[in-house]
Amino acid sequence: MKEVRYFYVPDAGNRDELPEEEAAHAVRVLRLKAGDEMFLMDGTGCFYRAVVSLASNKKCLYEIAETLPQEALWKGHIHLGIAPTKDMGRIEWMVEKATEIGVNEFSFLDCRFSERRSIRTQRLDRIVVSAVKQSRKPWMPLVSPQTAFKDFIAQPRSGRKFICHCYEEIPRKDFYNEIVQPEENEDIIVLVGPEGDFSVEEVRLAMQQGYESVTLGAARLRTETAGLYAVMLSQLARRLA
Repeated sequence: MKEVRYFYVPDAGNRDELPEEEAAHAVRVLRLKAGDEMFLMDGTGCFYRAVVSLASNKKCLYEIAETLPQEALWKGHIHLGIAPTKDMGRIEWMVEKATEIGVNEFSFLDCRFSERRSIRTQRLDRIVVSAVKQSRKPWMPLVSPQTAFKDFIAQPRSGRKFICHCYEEIPRKDFYNEIVQPEENEDIIVLVGPEGDFSVEEVRLAMQQGYESVTLGAARLRTETAGLYAVMLSQLARRLA
């Protein structure tokens, strides 16, 4: 059986040509030619069965054969806010795996103890695209630029908001127990700090802005592990299938 090929094409239903990078992969690597079938994903909940109409060195044109709207895979909007690590490769790994598991949005926080003050969102976008195609997710997660912690928590947001930390002097609830109620379908925003954790002042400031103080368990986790674990728990609590 021939392997099904998926390509990311924003607004695919209103276009007839693969984006340049996807076209190069389709024609030069996969050697698709006129008449070959492929599947397109628009990143907003729809797949398309398409047929190559023209393949050249620089272009790959297509015709839509069938539109395939997809059902939501989980309830609500899962949003991870995380402080990027000094070794960006660890965060890139987390973004890839969290995308495969299922998440709606990534935000990156500049905190008091942050070791990295800037990130390249374009590279993360490419990682997200690759992970979405590999896992065949109908929706493309949003990657937001790095934001000062105080600015981020001050923004109004819907749903339940959580901040994970390790300070025993600040009362904490179990994150999973808080989101696992079967009737829950609210959006989830969960914040994970840098290797040195959020500062006590940052935790208290977030709580003043409506964030709930939570723990991810007794084990002390690396930043990228905690971020991925928080996404996994959110998926377990919100998944529909």
